Amino acid sequence: MDEATAAHVASTLHLPADVLVEQGSRVSRRVLAMALNTILFRDLLTRVPSGATYVAENHQEGRRIVFDHGAVRTIHLPGPMVGALPSGEEVLTRVLRPLGYSVRGVYPLTRLRMTGRSYAHDDGPADIPQFFVSELHIDQFPSEFQVAAARVFGTSRDPLGPQARELLEVLEGNKSVDLTLACAAMPDLAACFGCHHQIPSLDDYETLRLHSKEAAWIATEGNAFNHATDRVVDVEAVADRQRELGRRIKDRVEVSSSGRVRQTAFRADPVRRSFRAADGSTMEMEVPGSFFEFITRAPLHAGSDELDLGFDSSNAQGIFKMTEAVTS
Repeated sequence: MDEATAAHVASTLHLPADVLVEQGSRVSRRVLAMALNTILFRDLLTRVPSGATYVAENHQEGRRIVFDHGAVRTIHLPGPMVGALPSGEEVLTRVLRPLGYSVRGVYPLTRLRMTGRSYAHDDGPADIPQFFVSELHIDQFPSEFQVAAARVFGTSRDPLGPQARELLEVLEGNKSVDLTLACAAMPDLAACFGCHHQIPSLDDYETLRLHSKEAAWIATEGNAFNHATDRVVDVEAVADRQRELGRRIKDRVEVSSSGRVRQTAFRADPVRRSFRAADGSTMEMEVPGSFFEFITRAPLHAGSDELDLGFDSSNAQGIFKMTEAVTS
């Protein structure tokens, strides 16, 4: 990301004041975490036109996005590795933990045969975006699904190079790192949130899609941001406004069991992805991509300023439906 693009993206986000004034030859893990989130937020907008339009409209009206969290999906194959990558959420938490993130909640996504975990930043859980990391449990599916998944994801390569590994090792014992190393390693850290396996065969993709829309999504999008979320004051009002504008938004708002967390989202924007045909040729097909979400968080207690930063299994499973199919 060049300097002008970075400045523009930063101008669309509500950033903690301290991350904008930090100076010197070292950079804190808090600033690194916000920088990574900014890069991933921008990447999502390049893939999600509906989200980019929403962000641009807010920018024009003088409102900055309060980046609540980004969501990512992972594959958990039997054994410790998926190709050259760690299996399951470890493929991403190996980056998140040194950056200062720790798990704050575990959410069974039973209908999807997945487990979700929220990761919040130890140096500012309310103003540094969280990560909602879900992993799909391959061993809970039929054998033909498991074989197809092994073929697709077993080709994964590891994007972390020596400088990124050095940065993560330094951060394990320190809360800051040399600025030069941070700048050199950041592209590799961001690359972890991408797609690292080879183009899937159409047959394998269809086998995955038959049993799990989520597995099919990971087959084309990998560990990229599944969605990014704007924390808004009144999610119902935002949904009504977007509906009036003719946007493809979820029919209803998901409400947590506590009543304190309310979420809705645009439906996934379609993308064109490549597949290997039976004759060895390459073909393209339209599939669901990523999307943009909205969330309202109420205080944990009446009269308190502390927001409920938790998630809800039912809400999450409802939101996951946004990538089930491309709709008109």
